[in-house]
Amino acid sequence: MSGGGDSAGPLSVPTLRVAVAQAVAVSADPVANAARAASLVRAAGARVVVLPELFLSGYDVTALAADPALDLEGADDVRLDPIRAACADAGVAAVVCASLRTGGRRTIAVLVVGGDGSVSHAYDKQHLWSDEREVFQAGTHGAVVTVDGWPLGLGVCYDGCFPEHARAAAAAGAWAYLAPAAFVVGSEHRRDLYYASRALDNGMYVAMAGLTGRCGPDVFSGGSAVYDPEGRRLAGVVDGEGTAVVELDASVVHRTREEHPTLPDRPADLGRTVRQQVA
Repeated sequence: MSGGGDSAGPLSVPTLRVAVAQAVAVSADPVANAARAASLVRAAGARVVVLPELFLSGYDVTALAADPALDLEGADDVRLDPIRAACADAGVAAVVCASLRTGGRRTIAVLVVGGDGSVSHAYDKQHLWSDEREVFQAGTHGAVVTVDGWPLGLGVCYDGCFPEHARAAAAAGAWAYLAPAAFVVGSEHRRDLYYASRALDNGMYVAMAGLTGRCGPDVFSGGSAVYDPEGRRLAGVVDGEGTAVVELDASVVHRTREEHPTLPDRPADLGRTVRQQVA
């Protein structure tokens, strides 16, 4: 794993096996959630495993606000050890989301654990939803990480509702957009529309891993899915726990962007807006 963008042509890069793992997180129990995450990583049969939003901490904003001890203290926090070991044993890179406190900032953070067990604090959620704003600070930059030659953009849940977020990752060279998420029951239509659209907008794969079941006061809808670069759902998990695995093919990204060049055709500036009154 390394940071960076598109360092090789898509036709020369091998396929990448990506899994979205959908599971129930336990409120206020990072130790139990880390153990569950490790088991999902070991069982996935993929090179990259994406886990849901705040899976390690448990998506329970009230509990997180009340107990700072639930925050990870950094990439070397010992509660990550089971995931580090699982990734190193299986040669898997895991995208893990947690409440993280570093340098006086508390963020909804994406940690990327490499296939060698190394951990990097890769990204902080930039678009905070509702009462998240009372507990967390927004991230200040986007992120692209590279695994086996694949540039992978990172986003978290509400980030993916904004077309410009995934577009920034694509403009930075990403061929896929990986998104831990947690959509409550009742938001299924918007959830599915957002992520399919981000794939179609940018001619890239999108892999969204959704939280499922109850965590604290909320019940989450799952809906994990992988979409192809034309926005078609390739595989996923609707309800309950489960894992979906897809082989991503860089030549499909290349072909789609050639046939539907919405990424390069977007003007850098649309100019001013002219307003008129019409009778």
